[in-house]
Amino acid sequence: MKKEPIYVTQPSMPELDDFIPYLKEIWGSKWLTNNGKFHKQLEDSLCEYLGVKYLSLFSNGTLALITALQTLRITGEVITTPFSFVATTHAIHWNGIKPVFCDIEPEFMTLDADKIESAITPKTTAILPVHIYGNPCNVDRISKIADTYGLKVIYDACHAFGVEINGKSVLEFGELSVLSFHATKVFTTFEGGAIISHDEKTKKRVDFLKNFGFADEETVVAPGINAKMSEVQSAFGLLQLKSINDVILKRKEKYDLYRKLLEGRDGIRFLDYRTSVKPNYAYIPVFINEKVFGKSRDKIYNDLRDEEIYARKYFYPLISQFPSYKNLPSASKENLPVAEDICREVLCMPLYPNLDNKDIKKIVDIIIK
Repeated sequence: MKKEPIYVTQPSMPELDDFIPYLKEIWGSKWLTNNGKFHKQLEDSLCEYLGVKYLSLFSNGTLALITALQTLRITGEVITTPFSFVATTHAIHWNGIKPVFCDIEPEFMTLDADKIESAITPKTTAILPVHIYGNPCNVDRISKIADTYGLKVIYDACHAFGVEINGKSVLEFGELSVLSFHATKVFTTFEGGAIISHDEKTKKRVDFLKNFGFADEETVVAPGINAKMSEVQSAFGLLQLKSINDVILKRKEKYDLYRKLLEGRDGIRFLDYRTSVKPNYAYIPVFINEKVFGKSRDKIYNDLRDEEIYARKYFYPLISQFPSYKNLPSASKENLPVAEDICREVLCMPLYPNLDNKDIKKIVDIIIK
């Protein structure tokens, strides 16, 4: 009997029978979108779970990123990281803004706060850092830089659902934070996302913009977009939220097993979280130094694929290497030496609650054989 492929992630699905009552209620009400019952319930429930005051649901995280930039009327140039999923920079581009790439920290892989100031120009209006793999950026330092230069900060927190630092939600930092609820994420609504804001006025603008700019039936206050979350997505999110703590706990167990089996081997290192972080174990990136370990990242990647195990090179190549951005002055390899090295070493291993421990041991055996 052929064994099922092992992918880098797999969504945690509730029992189908538990979802049916939600669907029956949607079918009965015939209210499929436009701020329905389940949509309102999910916004309230997520605010309570995440410890935030204002949250606006979106149909996906990319539209949330695009809208976040629109919400704060960002123009000119935005400083960001090249080491992320490409949607981070695409959102800047779609707003007609110039992305300016800044290098990352070798230890935490987040935007290097020590290099941000040198990237600031008279056209800089904002910073868009990423809590990569759910590991928070140097939020205090970035906040000070932004205050000094009068810049806005929008955090791409798409990896950081439920993450805390010093007992405080990481979503509390910056003017806005953006979450993704894509199927690959710790918490999912099939597709989906959210913007976290800190005051009622900003939330109201976000909600106008995600619904074509409508303030009421006859009033359009801004050139908005259609980025609303449906009732089916919202209902699925409510069901997912019931088991999210168990999901994160199981992810931690798998994460800990990988580290136990691989840690301490020359040429292999893991991402260390910042001090006082409560992580969500969204990813388990492993960094392979070919010269020390004796086998390259790409060799391991291909060895795993030969066994139908699909690890991923999150994130390779760098966003700055894609045709749309590679000609930007800030995209040069000389400007991004740490990111250039990290992207050639990183390999994210399969990690999800139902991953069999035997499969983890098999993956480790293939890496070290």
